[in-house]
Amino acid sequence: MPRLARTTALSAFALSTVLLAGCSGAANSAPESSTATSTEADAAAEPATITLYTSEPQEKADALVAAFTEEHPEITVEVFRAGTGDLTARIESERTAGAVQADVLLAADAGTFEDYAAEELLLAYTPKDADALNPDVVDPEGFYTGTRIIPTVIAYNTAAIEKAPTSWADLTDAEYAGKIVMPNPDVSGAAAYNSAVWLAEPALGESWLTDLAANEPVIADSNGPVSQAVASGTQPVGIVVDYLVRELAAQGSPIAVSYPSEGVPYVSQPAGIFADTEEPEASQAFVDFLVGKAGQELAVEQSYLPVRSDVGTPEGAPAMDEITVLSPDLEKIRSTQDDAVATFNSLFQ
Repeated sequence: MPRLARTTALSAFALSTVLLAGCSGAANSAPESSTATSTEADAAAEPATITLYTSEPQEKADALVAAFTEEHPEITVEVFRAGTGDLTARIESERTAGAVQADVLLAADAGTFEDYAAEELLLAYTPKDADALNPDVVDPEGFYTGTRIIPTVIAYNTAAIEKAPTSWADLTDAEYAGKIVMPNPDVSGAAAYNSAVWLAEPALGESWLTDLAANEPVIADSNGPVSQAVASGTQPVGIVVDYLVRELAAQGSPIAVSYPSEGVPYVSQPAGIFADTEEPEASQAFVDFLVGKAGQELAVEQSYLPVRSDVGTPEGAPAMDEITVLSPDLEKIRSTQDDAVATFNSLFQ
């Protein structure tokens, strides 16, 4: 039976707990939404090969696969890495041709996974340690689980900007005209999601986006070039995911982060298993690792805010109760995201 649309919002963060988780899968013989258990993942002792589609930076994806392979040397993980927009286009093309060629997807935002679940592209799987994960980013029907919190913030070059902007409204001031850079929502899944969140937020909305466009921001392909432009001073102010700022600052770049007072949108980088997988047990083992303690410790090492409360947080990251988080109704974001991206493009391009 088709999955019913859900109108429940992601609840406000349990701010005393740091974030996310991964998810999916059931045996191929179960075409509907019967939920597998983690005991099936334990059966993945025979050699297997799975394909991971991910938007993770290549170096981080390689480190993730290497750590997983240490625990599961019997499983080979082949990685196809691309931006979220390119990944979703590839998945759609493969669907049209007959079947998705990946086993696991680690990318994007919950809305994308909601769409895939509604279209019966995902298997239901409850990962190990599910009770240890932040419930706000776990699909209650078990089709996906977030694996990290990735907020979008304001970055600024400390050598070029004397007084840091502290709100999204600040970026509409004339003093920032020609100085801002931000990612393209046609390429970045986080940027597409952010467009819908900003437009839905009463304190911001289309009037704020219009005023921001009047300052003629440079539109880069993705978050990576945005952070580099800010660090180099080419564009001294950027709208970008926070972990990139921490990484560049740790490397000595003159870059810092500001968490806007109105609140920050975030994506949860969910993981899910495709219904077409021929290796459900191996795929389940990979999802278990992503949200398990070892996988989440690696996420923290890679500057991400984690899904568990027992692995610490990245150096330089604020406590979650110091950040105002925007958690809009997910169903609303899903239904408006395409129009939001179109509105963004009409204003900025």
